[in-house]
Amino acid sequence: MAGKEAVSDLAGELKIQPILIHLWVKQVLELVERAFEKSPGHHRATQAKDQRIGQLEAKIVQKNEVIAELMEENVRAKKATGGL
Repeated sequence: MAGKEAVSDLAGELKIQPILIHLWVKQVLELVERAFEKSPGHHRATQAKDQRIGQLEAKIVQKNEVIAELMEENVRAKKATGGL
């Protein structure tokens, strides 16, 4: 509809008042604008996701520290038994 046909021509073809078409366009534009707004819960969901990511990253760090410690103990044990 954008620029292709006059509102008055379209209204005449549909046998409605031109103001009705203008109201429809206004409603559609408002709904489209709301459709792309971020919901109030979006911020909370993002915070929860970030918190979960932080927890998982901390868990990975802890596991890496345990693995490093076990590897050190393994190397010491092999050196003590002459394996290295």
